[in-house]
Amino acid sequence: MIGVLIVDDQRLVRAGLRMLCTAAEGMTVSGEASNGVEAVALAAELDPDVILMDLRMPGLDGIGATQQIVSSGRRARILVLTTFDDDDHLYPALAAGASGFLVKDTEPAELLGAIRRIAEGEMVFSPELLRRVVNRAVIGAPDTAVTESVSLTARESEVLALVAEGKSNQEIGDALHLGVTTVKTHVANLMSKTGCDNRVRLAVYHLQNRQ
Repeated sequence: MIGVLIVDDQRLVRAGLRMLCTAAEGMTVSGEASNGVEAVALAAELDPDVILMDLRMPGLDGIGATQQIVSSGRRARILVLTTFDDDDHLYPALAAGASGFLVKDTEPAELLGAIRRIAEGEMVFSPELLRRVVNRAVIGAPDTAVTESVSLTARESEVLALVAEGKSNQEIGDALHLGVTTVKTHVANLMSKTGCDNRVRLAVYHLQNRQ
């Protein structure tokens, strides 16, 4: 079961997310928090797998809460779910350690899929947001190192191109007729070969080195 902690200052939003997650197979709601201080405390107490994190909250906001939870070494991975997808919210959330970023008008099935992907160790963005992150990185974002080109197999190159499109392991497997475990192995090999420690950096690598 994937344990989810819901963090949002609006009671109706929390109620809707609770209903959605509770009804989903293999998912349970570990708890709810209405602000960042509560989120930090409950992350330590409940040890959830995934935290759905709002950004604008009274007191300690979602960015500050994310920073504290990540720096504490908690295993919880954080999916930002917010109304605001502008750069002033996106990049600070990523810098704080969030593993994904979605807006609140995301389709329910897409949100549940994102929770599952993040629980499995992936990073999740809508295709538009991923393009923005990658394009900013390519033109010189401060925290992005350019990785030299390395030799990849034909299959690894195919997997890399689909990672760069924001595809999930399941979607990559379906496209290439591979099992999810095989896709995970290819992604791990890509990270090892390129020195990229997450899928966003793999996407940047692909854009920087494609012919």
